[in-house]
Amino acid sequence: MTKTMERPATQVVVRPDTYATILVHAEPGQASSHRVEIAARLSRDLEARLIGLGAETFDPAPYTSGAFMGVGGPELVGLVQEQIGKNIAAAETAFRRDAAGADVEWRAIQDYPHRALTRTAHAADLIVVSPKGPRGDLIAADPSDVVMAAGRPVLVVPEGRSHLVGMNVVVAWKNTRECRRALTDALPFLQRADEVVVLAVVKPGMVETATLETNDVVANLKRHGVEARALVTTLDNDAVEIEIERIAALNGADLIVAGAYGHSRLREWALGGVSDSFLHQPSCFVLLSH
Repeated sequence: MTKTMERPATQVVVRPDTYATILVHAEPGQASSHRVEIAARLSRDLEARLIGLGAETFDPAPYTSGAFMGVGGPELVGLVQEQIGKNIAAAETAFRRDAAGADVEWRAIQDYPHRALTRTAHAADLIVVSPKGPRGDLIAADPSDVVMAAGRPVLVVPEGRSHLVGMNVVVAWKNTRECRRALTDALPFLQRADEVVVLAVVKPGMVETATLETNDVVANLKRHGVEARALVTTLDNDAVEIEIERIAALNGADLIVAGAYGHSRLREWALGGVSDSFLHQPSCFVLLSH
């Protein structure tokens, strides 16, 4: 009879995950230089392909009805479409300049940027975006739309940071589907980190439950080759994002991993609490998954 021997846990071979392809939206001129430069540096660090996406469109309805009907409306549409073509060509030039040295690919779609990124998300493992800009900005991609619709992890690039080091990472833990998804999506970063803090910020009565959960998460991450530890802190108020950023700063972390929670209403994404805060003015890089 053949005797089956179990391999000791210490001999388990962990194969690091990776992001093989990164997607970033590029705009004309200097508008997206910071975002593209960071995406390019990350793609070089990870030896990943970088897809630059040019995307812009407009609503032709005002030019083909009402005051413009029969009075140069079609001509105006043609002029606007011609300008969009020039803008996308300029975006490609800027992308290739800012992504110099990376393994790049260029694509162009005449559509709203967030929809174009969502349509192209199947070709990439990670999407790089900037924080949420002014309302009504049709040239830049709204990161909340991208997070909620793309089905891919989205890395939000903060102002004032030029390089994601990722040696120290904070996971903002909450036992939800979105956060569990974010943990898996973030494995390529977590496996490269020197230390990962799995942080639960809870009300005083939830400490015991949070401790059990974070210990479980840490144990599972270690089986994936991640150096992790658990941390539970308490708050009586709702300033969770401030506490998460405080812990990140104390631990020298430049990356926060979090689940994105929200819903769609009249084409506006309403992301509640922590994830919405991280989309506006993050103090460090934030990886969000929905």
